[in-house]
Amino acid sequence: MAFIKRIHPRFFWLTLVIVLAAGLGAYAWLDRVAVSQPTEPVVIVGDGQGTPRNMAWVPPGVFQMGSDSKLAQNNEKPAHPVQVHGFWMDLTHITNDQFADFIKATGYVTTAESKPDWETIRVQLPPGIPRPPDAVLVPGAMVFVGTLAPVDLSDYSQWWRYVPGANWRHPQGPDSTIEGKGDHPVVQVSYADVQAYAKWAGKRLPTEAEWEYAARGGLEQATYVWGDELNPDGQAMANYWDKNQPTFPVVKPEAGGATGTLPVTSFPANGYGLYDMTGNAWQWVADWYDARYFAQQAQAAAGQPVDNPRGPKQSYDPSDPGVPATAPKRVIRGGSFLCNENYCLSYRPSARQASDPYSPMSHVGFRLVSDDPAPTPQQSALLVAAAH
Repeated sequence: MAFIKRIHPRFFWLTLVIVLAAGLGAYAWLDRVAVSQPTEPVVIVGDGQGTPRNMAWVPPGVFQMGSDSKLAQNNEKPAHPVQVHGFWMDLTHITNDQFADFIKATGYVTTAESKPDWETIRVQLPPGIPRPPDAVLVPGAMVFVGTLAPVDLSDYSQWWRYVPGANWRHPQGPDSTIEGKGDHPVVQVSYADVQAYAKWAGKRLPTEAEWEYAARGGLEQATYVWGDELNPDGQAMANYWDKNQPTFPVVKPEAGGATGTLPVTSFPANGYGLYDMTGNAWQWVADWYDARYFAQQAQAAAGQPVDNPRGPKQSYDPSDPGVPATAPKRVIRGGSFLCNENYCLSYRPSARQASDPYSPMSHVGFRLVSDDPAPTPQQSALLVAAAH
């Protein structure tokens, strides 16, 4: 269809002092705002007893946001200092089971399950595109279908398709199912769907700065969320399209088509105890997308940390020929099972892409954060002890 759009698929928390032996003096509990850089994070996971259940505490800190590495795209440059306040973050993507609980409790109807609104679609298209007939404007979503042979990678329409009947329950179309995949990331959710879920859950989307800081897990400017080696000791660390699979976007017909998501704890957590911060499914964040934002932020800050940035006031994406550069776009982070070395090397913590907020896709999900108070020293000690 004409409206198919391209999307590529600390301050060490000194807030915790554990008295290891009698006679050690008392220490001051520090504020949520950071003053130095971490050396080795400590995993603190809330237990629902005064701390949010199944959320990890991400302590305040200053870090280098973005990247100047040879792998970085222009929209990731330059690396610049940013200060982030402490917050809690979901350990994993929101799963199919969790999203099903939301739907059951609220009766919410997702974007993909609703008839597309032409006025909403129109702003993402070149001016003058005629309105399609109502027979075309049917509920559905974008699905990665792959190809049977190598193709020119400049034409993304060869492996993406708008599929009527595709939605979070049927991610690849009406004949697909999430049965047996309750612990996989929910996908085919729009930005509007995510905001509805967040309101119901009493949480919010992370800012882009919060997301990258949390994804890095205390590793300053590492290439990946686990370090600088893609497969340390030969171990796969994320779900992405690796070199052992057919050349992107080729899929094996005997396997039923495209590769997909995996259970949310299939790979090791990062330094803060967060799973799948890269790979598996892209993650919505709160910010508008502006391709120039990092450069503008670095220039305005003049080497000083930017305090808790909330993103630009509107979007700017000049990468879609003919489409207005100011068409609404939100940031997605983390890459997905479709990211690969040849086309979308986005399973890196600094990688960022723009996405139409009303376009659900088969490789985009989300996780949320909470502004619950920082754990007290006593809570932290108990939670750390319980984890061990």
